[in-house]
Amino acid sequence: MDSLKLLAHPIRLRVIHAMGGGRVLTTTEICARIPEASKATVYRHIDLLAAAGVLEVAEEHRVRGAVQRHYRLRRDRAVIGSDAVRDLTPDDHRQAFAGAMTALLAEFDGYLDRDGADPVADRVGYRQHALWLSPGELDELIAELRTAIAPRLSNRPNPERAQYLLSPIHFPVEDPQREAE
Repeated sequence: MDSLKLLAHPIRLRVIHAMGGGRVLTTTEICARIPEASKATVYRHIDLLAAAGVLEVAEEHRVRGAVQRHYRLRRDRAVIGSDAVRDLTPDDHRQAFAGAMTALLAEFDGYLDRDGADPVADRVGYRQHALWLSPGELDELIAELRTAIAPRLSNRPNPERAQYLLSPIHFPVEDPQREAE
């Protein structure tokens, strides 16, 4: 299975989100993070991610005669490479974007459905800003975002931290302005 088909699926994206921060989770713990999907569905997607090397078995234990696996995410394998991105068709981009948005909506619904969810106290944000940027300015903005985000990707869970889903999205909504001749 190519990396786009593997990683752009909403359930598999949610599994990847659940595994962030160096977490080691069992299949049961992952299922609890995706309650709207059946356990069989989540198990199938975990198996696909493990077979592709995106998840690896961190440890195994015997529990009542069955083997309980604890998985960890291999972040280096949970990416769609730049070569693959260059080869995507417009329909591939639509599929990937739809998968990402479906996962994002499901994560947000899951948050709102939790007891005690408080968007104000939790500093939930979903703003959109229309910016006028040259290609160089866009490259600069992307670099600044990477500089701000990259060091935090290695943060580990602890009692003072909550996991936040940050989804920068950018695309041109119109062609560059052309001077009237």
